Amino acid sequence: MRAVLAAPPPTLLVIAKSPVPGRVKTRLTPACTPEQAAALAEAALSDTLHTLATVPAGRRLLVLDGEPGRWLPPGWQVLPQSGGGLDARLVAAFGHAARLAPDAPALLVGMDTPQLSAATLAEPLSPTGRAGTDAWYGPASDGGFWALGLARPTEDLARRLLLGVPMSTPDTGSTLLDRLGTAGLTVHRLPEATDVDTVEDALLVASQAPRSRFAARLRSFRAAPEVAG
Repeated sequence: MRAVLAAPPPTLLVIAKSPVPGRVKTRLTPACTPEQAAALAEAALSDTLHTLATVPAGRRLLVLDGEPGRWLPPGWQVLPQSGGGLDARLVAAFGHAARLAPDAPALLVGMDTPQLSAATLAEPLSPTGRAGTDAWYGPASDGGFWALGLARPTEDLARRLLLGVPMSTPDTGSTLLDRLGTAGLTVHRLPEATDVDTVEDALLVASQAPRSRFAARLRSFRAAPEVAG
């Protein structure tokens, strides 16, 4: 009898900036100080990494602009971000995943959705859940996307899908979806989520995940009632 090969576990990627004051979450200021904005970014990143640590995976890669800190939990391999715009850095991240685990699907998320639950990804990425799927797409409420996954990632495919897509615009997600369709990929659409960009986003996300590190950090800012709510 021919042996049945087990489906390879997915590679999970997080692309992030080190939470340094003045470099992250600048749209939260002036309601937040740069230090508070960085503290919220650190909490969001920590929530994301700890949540994804509970999703079954073969590899967990943090593609980082900056240096890791005490917020980094065990089990994550840190890789430096490439140069160029965000589109080029996303392409390079998928290239890393494809080289390290060429037969495994790869799914990438950012650091701006601390409300993410493990169940949102665990079932779609399971061997049965991903049958017949070529790509995963998580739409963001601002018109962007919070997740992108490829069942058979290559740097060339990522380049065709992502390079030249205008980032951080209301049309970012629709442009990516058009490219996924043009490539003939069967897309599993994940639930819509809110990226934390503004104070209003932060308050909404904290209400959706009240037990998160992010929500706790936001509540701690008693000196800024317009932030703490």
